[in-house]
Amino acid sequence: MNEYVIFTDSGSDIKPAMLAEWGVPYRSLTFRFNDAETEYDNDGMEIKTFYDKMRAGGVAKTAAINSETFSVEFDKILSEGKDLLYIGFSSGLSTTYNSARIAAEELRAKHPDRKIIAVDSLAASAGQGLLVYLVLQKKQEGATIEEAAAYAEEIKLNICHWFTVDDLVYLKRGGRVSPTAAFFGNALGIKPVMHVDNEGHLVNVQKVRGRRAALAALAGKYCETAFDPANGTIFISQADCMSDVEVLAAMIKEKTGGTVKVITDVGTVIGAHAGPGTVALFFVGRER
Repeated sequence: MNEYVIFTDSGSDIKPAMLAEWGVPYRSLTFRFNDAETEYDNDGMEIKTFYDKMRAGGVAKTAAINSETFSVEFDKILSEGKDLLYIGFSSGLSTTYNSARIAAEELRAKHPDRKIIAVDSLAASAGQGLLVYLVLQKKQEGATIEEAAAYAEEIKLNICHWFTVDDLVYLKRGGRVSPTAAFFGNALGIKPVMHVDNEGHLVNVQKVRGRRAALAALAGKYCETAFDPANGTIFISQADCMSDVEVLAAMIKEKTGGTVKVITDVGTVIGAHAGPGTVALFFVGRER
């Protein structure tokens, strides 16, 4: 079996140090603030500074990774005689996966003896990160690149994404809610409970009143749909609201005995659309 590398992008919201520990290289999506000239990588600005800028009214505009960038990065790995399995940010939310797919197709002619497989995770944030983690476990168990890719395709629609936001203004900017709904929702303390569907799109599932009720709804979704509530692998991402993550983790622990394995930041690129105060829960369930 030829050696292969699992590659991802910053849509996974797994911190660079952790990806390095996993041995998973990545490329970063980028953002700018208020059409300023300075373009930052996903981790190019301290996360609290980023969210403080958003709270102060700053609007961040994001950009996908182009195929040329992927081609350069993939070629380095293939030229070392290694195969490559890319697990990318949902095509329902970004053109990043398609750019990687194009780069992979072009490089097959240059490296006919190498295997290059691109998987659309149909996932985002630490949901994508969880998929990368699970596929990495398969690799470490001895799975071939084909087996690892097949496993990714098999399990990706069981990666559950449940999240809530604290301020509807950011979803309004992205066209997820109307200006009227955002105004009255914030005035009445309405919090949406959303998930990522089988096509990789954000979907509003229910509305509750109050932050704690929203967190309880996330915990409830875990109890209802997790394959193994007591022992399942749980990832949580958060946008500068760690105290709420602690509340959610305690709710899950109390209801099921389950413990959170990874807590990470909602990175700047995804946070640009969701806003500060976002809490997202990810796990393997019977269905999304």
